[in-house]
Order: sequence, then structure tokens, then C-alpha cells
Amino acid sequence: MASSNSDDGTKKPQEGILNWASPTGEFRRKPSSFRDFISKKPNARFPPEPNRYHLYVSYACPWAHRTLIVRALKGLEDIIGLSVVDYLMQEKGWKFSTPEQTPGAIPDTVNNAQYLRELYFKAEPEYGGRFTVPTLWDKKLGTIVNNESSEIIRMFNEVFDDYLPDATKGITYYPEHLRAEIDAINEWVYDTVNNGVYKAGFATTQQACTYEQNAHKIFESLDRLEDILSTNEFLVGGVLTEADIRLWTTIIRFDPVYHGHFKANLKSIEKDYPNLLRWARQIYQIPKIADTVNMHHIKNHYYQSHKQINPTGVVPIGNGPDLSKPVIKAQKL
Repeated sequence: MASSNSDDGTKKPQEGILNWASPTGEFRRKPSSFRDFISKKPNARFPPEPNRYHLYVSYACPWAHRTLIVRALKGLEDIIGLSVVDYLMQEKGWKFSTPEQTPGAIPDTVNNAQYLRELYFKAEPEYGGRFTVPTLWDKKLGTIVNNESSEIIRMFNEVFDDYLPDATKGITYYPEHLRAEIDAINEWVYDTVNNGVYKAGFATTQQACTYEQNAHKIFESLDRLEDILSTNEFLVGGVLTEADIRLWTTIIRFDPVYHGHFKANLKSIEKDYPNLLRWARQIYQIPKIADTVNMHHIKNHYYQSHKQINPTGVVPIGNGPDLSKPVIKAQKL
């Protein structure tokens, strides 16, 4: 399965503002570093226990957003703690603020860190990688379990069911009989859409192998997804799965951020993709999902943090399509 890495907070002053780009101007996302698992296996280093693990996220980050959604849908709010970083990323990366300083922020009540990077050095003093969200922390051992969003949502989906009420126990967003199909769609969606918008947006050359090629691939895949959703309520098996969740966090950011900020402007979700819009609204209106969306954090992060793309820091006023509007299903469904 394709990796689905986290948002990066590693920009160092000596590296300059183009540190995400290769010599050819191409954006290349580095793999996540901490890849341990919470497991029910005997003698597991990280067994599932309530109130042992803490999740660090950004409302702005689409990768972290996935973990917030699964945490909410699975009813893990009282089992796994939460801290939310400030939307503004500067030279030291993600920082923690109080709600008074930045509405929506939740400070680090576990380690009392000022910056997310402090957790990485606490877990590994000689750490030399990226300081990313989501980060799943083990309070008992004082270390990072995992910072790969695709693996964190799998853990949340399965390993804490013994602590859930009977009404929600056993609900899965990665059903066994659909796994092959889910993995297959995750593969190309990650490459051309989730990460595709970044490859287009952070490209530093016009050539087809960088910006233009990646931008066209985004819309080829959106066209393909639009066709799937013209005859299907969800992407796989007629039910909400992790394939929907992983795509959805990109789609709701598309018109307000990626269309302009990342130059993915060939089409828009609201005007050109009625089935994707219907699907996006339908998921948004599932109980608890809307509470995971903070468009103020999303827009202000991208437009104010990425000075190399938007040096003025001016934030557009539009929020994209109104996801709370009634869902109108396609006639083919």
C-alpha cells in the first residue's frame, strides 16, 4: 500500500525556502520515521490501553485530519487524548498555542512542549528527520509510537474495540472483504490526488515532469472518481470506508486552498464535479465529522505559512462549497 505521509514542519533557516524541492524542481515527500504499532499481541511493546496514548494533530493538515475523523467515528475521544497545534508554521515547525492565543488550538498537556519538534527529540535525542503531524505518543513509555497517518487510522479502527460500548464495537472502516479494493484505490488516489496537489503546488519549474504533468494527473483522477461516484454512494462496496476518509480530507480543501494556492485550477469541485460534491456533503453531514473541520486553521495555515508561494500572507475570503447544504444524489444511484 502506498505511504500517506504527514505534513512537514522541518524547514530549517540554513536550508532556504525551497527545501522541499529536488534539483529538478520536483516535490518529493520523505517517508515517515516512527512506524511502531499498538497491538493486541502478547507481550506487545504498545498494547491497547485507555488513556495511555495521546494524539498530536493540526486541523490544517489533511493527513492528520484522517486520524481525527477515525478517532471521532470510533468513539475514542475519551480513550485517546488530543493536542492541536497552531495553524501557523514557521522556522521551528508546528508550535503549540493556547485557545486564547489561537482559537481551536489545544496545548500539549502531556509534555508541556512549546514546539512539536521537542517531542521528536525527547523520543530520539539524535533525531534528524521531519517533525510531522499526526504524531501518536505513548505516555507510559514517553515516546512516539507512530507518525504515519495511514497506519494510525488502521490502529484506531481495530485495536481499541474492547474499550468501546457494544453499540460501536466492531464497526470497521477497513472491512476484510473489501481490503483489496480499498488498497487498490488508496494507491492511485494517494499518488495523484492526496500527494498530487502537493507535487503540483510545490513544483518550482513549469516543465511537464513537474508542475504541468502532476496538475493534469490530479484532474484525470478526479474525473475517474467522479465517474465512480456517479453510480456509487461511496468509493468501495457502497459503505463508508477508509478510502473515502483518505480522499475526503483532500477534497474539502480543494476549492478553498489547492485550486488557487497550489495552482490546481483546471476545474473546481463545486462547479465541475457534482458527484464528488454530493459525496463530500454526505460525509460532512455524518455525525461528528463536521466537528473535525476547522476551515480557519486550514486556510490560514496554507496561505500564511507558505511564504514561498504566497509571500503577502493574504488569505482569500472564500471557503469553498457549503458542505452543510442538503445532499442531492445523482439519478444513477
